Amino acid sequence: MTSLGDAEMVDWNLAVATATRLVRPGPEVSRDEARAVVAELRRHAKASEEHVRAFTRMFPDGAGGGEPGGGQTGARSATDTPVLVVDRAGWIRANVAGFREVLRPLLGKMQDRRSGVPGGAVLGTVGGKVTGVELGMLLSFLASRVLGQYETFAPPTRELPAASPAGGRLLLVAPNIVHVERELDVDPHDFRLWVCLHEETHRTQFTAVPWLRDHIESEIQAFLGETDVDPATLLERFREAVQSLGGQDGDGQRGGRSIVELVQTPAQREILARLTAVMSLLEGHADYVMDGVGPGVVPSVAEIREKFQKRRASGAGRLDQALRRLLGLDAKLRQYRDGERFVRAVVDQVGMDGFNRVWTSPNTLPTKTEISKPADWVARVHRTGEP
Repeated sequence: MTSLGDAEMVDWNLAVATATRLVRPGPEVSRDEARAVVAELRRHAKASEEHVRAFTRMFPDGAGGGEPGGGQTGARSATDTPVLVVDRAGWIRANVAGFREVLRPLLGKMQDRRSGVPGGAVLGTVGGKVTGVELGMLLSFLASRVLGQYETFAPPTRELPAASPAGGRLLLVAPNIVHVERELDVDPHDFRLWVCLHEETHRTQFTAVPWLRDHIESEIQAFLGETDVDPATLLERFREAVQSLGGQDGDGQRGGRSIVELVQTPAQREILARLTAVMSLLEGHADYVMDGVGPGVVPSVAEIREKFQKRRASGAGRLDQALRRLLGLDAKLRQYRDGERFVRAVVDQVGMDGFNRVWTSPNTLPTKTEISKPADWVARVHRTGEP
């Protein structure tokens, strides 16, 4: 747990325990099958490094290798950023560590606000456990769906090594990959490489663009810094988000706003627009690279792409769709589509080297408007120079 004053704002251990207890079991595999999947994902992750770098022309500094660490199955890249093949519980632990790090300043502000309220310490203890359970429930939902993730912010630990000192590790969630390849009925070897290409692109983005992590973190902290830190207000807005999933809001309109949308101030909306543009760029770039590299190294890529797109666009049921709206996952799907169209249009117009000017500085990142109007980005960055 993270102690903030006399009580816990979030019971992080309870969040991990809750998520681990509630997460659905993975697909049935024998021990030998599991070992084979892990070994193949490690091979594909390593092979994907060269495929992605050759296609994108993005090259992290340094070279080298390493050994698995902390009981996890891992391999080290040239920049000492590990690839960890994890189960669903491992993904949960990694993400709780990331949330804990990113939310630390906001929770500190909330603790300061609560310290002046009579009975605040008692309420905080109860609230920390409630929040831990709620966070655990949300993570249990996500833990069975994520195939891979470049985990950016969490510091290294013995169990979950990361690049030092700033953090950074690539997670491949083996049971989820196996589950989806079976569900789609696609060639498992091709599918595993296809997934690794996408996730390796994210690792390359952050290791080849040194300022990117700090820029995103500063934007997130600016967003959190503008948050109304009154716990009662945040709780009421969370309840409003949950209630909106059931049907209509107070104006008789269909609900479905996400938690993020409900806590925005005008300043937050500006920050969120910038963050949305960056995330659209990163996700769209990964999809573009995956499609560009795929035909040369993944024989069944067309079948995989078609089936995966249909799966990505659909929800498994009413609860699944409701939680996707609550967590803003529908917006993430739009980021994939809009970002991929942006990257494709820019590369078609100015080539890969011309597109790579996007990584020059925060000033050359596209705005939210430019994501939907790539020609405007080309005009600003290539014809007039960056501001």
